[in-house]
Parts: sequence; C-alpha cells; structure tokens
Amino acid sequence: MKRVIDSRYKSLEKDLDALIENFSFSGKPIGKGARNKIKYFTFKGKTINVKAFKIPNFINQIVYRFFRKSKAERSYLNANLLLSKNILTPAPVAYYEFCSFLFFKESYYICEHLSTDYTYRDLINDNVPNEEWEQILREFTRFTFRLHEQGILFLDHSPGNTLIKETKDGYEFYLVDLNRMKFKSLGLEKRIKNFARLTPREDMVRIMSEEYANLTGMETSVVFDKMWFYTTHFQQKFQRKKELKKKLLFWKG
Repeated sequence: MKRVIDSRYKSLEKDLDALIENFSFSGKPIGKGARNKIKYFTFKGKTINVKAFKIPNFINQIVYRFFRKSKAERSYLNANLLLSKNILTPAPVAYYEFCSFLFFKESYYICEHLSTDYTYRDLINDNVPNEEWEQILREFTRFTFRLHEQGILFLDHSPGNTLIKETKDGYEFYLVDLNRMKFKSLGLEKRIKNFARLTPREDMVRIMSEEYANLTGMETSVVFDKMWFYTTHFQQKFQRKKELKKKLLFWKG
C-alpha cells in the first residue's frame, strides 16, 4: 500500500486507513457509480468524500504500476496545484494505492466534502432562477478564461465537473474530477475547443462566446463560429458512440 496524507490530516492516519479498509460496506454513495464509486463519510466532525477508482484493465495495471501516475495521485497533485494558483476545488485530504508485485490494483482519492448550490448541468436543465442564469453563465466563462490564462487545460470540462456556490459577491466555481489536466500555454484553438463538452444548447454557446470574445478582444462571430463548430462536432461524436454502444449491448435490453 502507498498512502500520501495532507499535513492537516496526518495525525488521523490510522482513522483514514480504517476508512479505506471499510469502504465497501460503509459510507453513503454519491451518484450511480457506473465506473468509479464515490461515497461520503462523516469523519471527525467533518464530511469527506472518497472516490474509489475502478481497477484498470490488464495493460493499464502494468502501466500504472511502473510508468504512469495513478488517477488518485494525479487528482491529489492537481488539487494542490490548482489551490496554489487560487483555483477552487474541494480541499485534498489523501490518496491511497494498492499494488501487487507486478500489477496496479485499487486506488482512492479523498477530499473534503463541499456543499454547493448548483452544477453547470443545472444551467443546461434550467434549474437555476431566470434572473441568475445568465449571470452565472457569464461568470463561469470568465472563470474558464482565468483557467486558460494560467495555462490550465481541464480535459474533463463537462457539465457535472464544475460545482457552483453563491456568495454575497457573486459565484464561486469549484473543479472536481481532476485526474485529467494539462498545464501549458494555450493557443486560441485549444481554449475554444475546451468549451465543446459543456452544453449542446446554442443559446448558451452564444452567451459564452460573446463573453469570451469580450475577454480576448476578438470578434464575437469568430469566437462563436469556432465554439459552435467544436460543440456540434463533439455532440455528433457523442451520439454516434451512444448509438454504437446501444447496438453492441442490445442483449441487455
């Protein structure tokens, strides 16, 4: 076993060990957990989330054992790096890895639980009051621009991975599901393409492209055309994949 625990929780090492050992039959699940399982626990007066990553396939068990950082480790490192850049994410607590001599097995990422008001998906589904909807979307676009300016490419920039919290000064945005990120200088195409997974709605893309154009000094029509092109391309690819999966798994009904 390999464990790395944040200094704030180091004195609770044995308690965290016990929590991971008992993960399968304790805690309260969050979501369906088709691939990875997330549970929350009341722990020493705090609520924490534990994400258990699915055991990789045979090839990746070797890759993660010897050549590549695990998803749990990347989540922990990326969380600390984001916070060092003043980008919000639930505070990291620890990560755990379990390996045999040759193969990588289970891994877990632990962070503090965060109570928020919305996710980006609530904007898509109109679960946000009308008078707040456009303001949140524009502030979210400015938040994404700030990521890009700091050389942060969040590869899983999708509807469920930004948590939104209302404050007296506006809104705060917290990133979750952090294992797929790149840190580098970003050109315009990479920046605009980073919006592709967020929404299929043209009205939302129009507002985001207008706000992003204002921030970059570009023509709104140019930014919209690029953003809508990448959005529709992603949606078409997503639907084809969905239909193929449906055909291949027809026997499941």
